[in-house]
Amino acid sequence: MSTTFQLDTSTSRATPTPKPRKRLTVPRIRDRKKDGQTKEPLVMLTAYTARQAQLLDAHCDILLVGDSLGQVVYGLDSTLPVTVDMMIAHGAAVVRGSYHSLVVVDMPFGSYERSKEQAFDTASRIMAETGCAAVKLEGGEAMAETISFLTNRGIPVMAHVGLTPQAVNVLGGYAARGRSQEEHDKIIGDGMAVQNAGAFSVVAEGVLEPIAIALTKSLEIPVIGIGASAQCDGQVLVTEDMLGMFERVPRFVKRYEDIASVIDKTVAQYAEEVRERSFPTADQTYQPKS
Repeated sequence: MSTTFQLDTSTSRATPTPKPRKRLTVPRIRDRKKDGQTKEPLVMLTAYTARQAQLLDAHCDILLVGDSLGQVVYGLDSTLPVTVDMMIAHGAAVVRGSYHSLVVVDMPFGSYERSKEQAFDTASRIMAETGCAAVKLEGGEAMAETISFLTNRGIPVMAHVGLTPQAVNVLGGYAARGRSQEEHDKIIGDGMAVQNAGAFSVVAEGVLEPIAIALTKSLEIPVIGIGASAQCDGQVLVTEDMLGMFERVPRFVKRYEDIASVIDKTVAQYAEEVRERSFPTADQTYQPKS
């Protein structure tokens, strides 16, 4: 049995609820692509909390505890200040809140680049302390040796090529990649390198659509797009972006809802009722027993 935490609405407390072990596994995710084709695209979204994981789990194949939590949760300017401790805290919460999706946790900037041994120390700690099934790291050919080192030691790796946010200072911003032949060749080469190193899948972010399609067709492992192409083997978005939690989102995001407006309207109503003393009413207070 796999223990998850369901929210008890009568007490607003999270209580453990046993669920049948139905988690998707790394081999099952990898095997969704057969003979270069993925009949059913992989659905992937970010998650940072147990409750968010509970709501997303039934609809997703993969939940990514992304280092994007730096901006989304902590209000940081980039992902660079995110720490391993932050990733572990949120990763453990997402694992507790889910039972179906494969949970992947990002390795934050500076926690794996120095050496393959450093990467193993970080990845093994993340997996041991969160219970996640895999880690994700950014970089292509430059990280191939590290990916091989990890996978040969029992740590599944999701790779990330194209626009790599942790390298924003080198790239000079968040512009789409692949506008030159050199960049085109590098993206394809990076994809092949991480596949050959043992990555079970790869995220292709912010690349021109023809390159995303070419990469998807050239690799045997699933290519998960974000700002890439519908022809990829799956898609990932930051959940808060697609729910409309922020005023501005990247052009590749489809805003499926405007949750920020719902929250604003609801809190405004609450504030009005508090100020006019119409909340709480007898329904929300404890009265003496007669």
